[in-house]
Amino acid sequence: MTEITLSPQNLAEPTQNLSTPLTVLGQGAWGSALAHLARINNTPVQTWSRRGKESLEAVVGNAKVILCAISMKGVAALAARLKTIPLQPDVIFVTATKGLDPATKRTPSQIWQTTFPDHPVAVLSGPNLSKEIDLGLPAATVIASEDLAAAETVQELFSSDIFRVYTNTDPLGTELGGTLKNVMAIAVGVCDGLKLGTNARSALITRALPEVMRIGTLLGGQAETFYGLSGLGDLLATCTSPLSRNYQVGYGLAQGKALDEILEELGSTAEGVNTTCVLVDRVYDEGISAPIAWQVYRLLNGKITPQEAVAALMERELKPEYCDLP
Repeated sequence: MTEITLSPQNLAEPTQNLSTPLTVLGQGAWGSALAHLARINNTPVQTWSRRGKESLEAVVGNAKVILCAISMKGVAALAARLKTIPLQPDVIFVTATKGLDPATKRTPSQIWQTTFPDHPVAVLSGPNLSKEIDLGLPAATVIASEDLAAAETVQELFSSDIFRVYTNTDPLGTELGGTLKNVMAIAVGVCDGLKLGTNARSALITRALPEVMRIGTLLGGQAETFYGLSGLGDLLATCTSPLSRNYQVGYGLAQGKALDEILEELGSTAEGVNTTCVLVDRVYDEGISAPIAWQVYRLLNGKITPQEAVAALMERELKPEYCDLP
């Protein structure tokens, strides 16, 4: 039997020759990986970073699809800036950012849709670790939009023999799955950092799913979305891989490191830290039960130790397993 080695050279072959111009905003690990995936299909791609030499006006003027892959803290300002620039009348906005806006508690897609109400907005999210994509390893993702034609346009831009793209019409649920799992990944990182074993990790991930679903559905997502790639799939990838920045945050806290030290060592954004703080405020306002998120919040803010966070979860009142599913 001939052994097949997965690599960019033998998998990343152009599958289409599309002429839909794409601009990727953000040249970090995720934005760069997405730009590479689009180029596999010979898609015309331009990229932009606020630290780069190209002006924003120069790279977005002819784009039919504008994909934002910057950190959450810059989304609202960037959307407002784009509002002042002449764009193609039928441009599609795609968000690949995972987080919640501290000021408004909105998701990235809600910010984009509010800023550009007459344009389709799509969400790209799934179990996609950028370092594995850089290695040419196969992956799958979801592109979600209430405008199915827009979702299918973006699907064609990124689909290749190393990247399978599915569509759905639940952008908010798709986005919340990718956002909320970052909080859970911090918790699982703590579990592994304390060397609590496979049993504990499996139990924690299993209990994390209904918490994500409970929060996500009450905030407007569809329950079935959270069983898919952008929900369960992303949860598994982020909670079980040391490549996950949010997992590394939890692991470092369990080893006694200070949060600032961990973030400095990462050298990149761990969106779960900001998301946890915003999320706890929002679920409190909505009256939603979120025990794992609550303990992560207390840990990140120095109110408890990792050991106390685990004990708090283990000592909760006894209940039926499925009592809190949406």
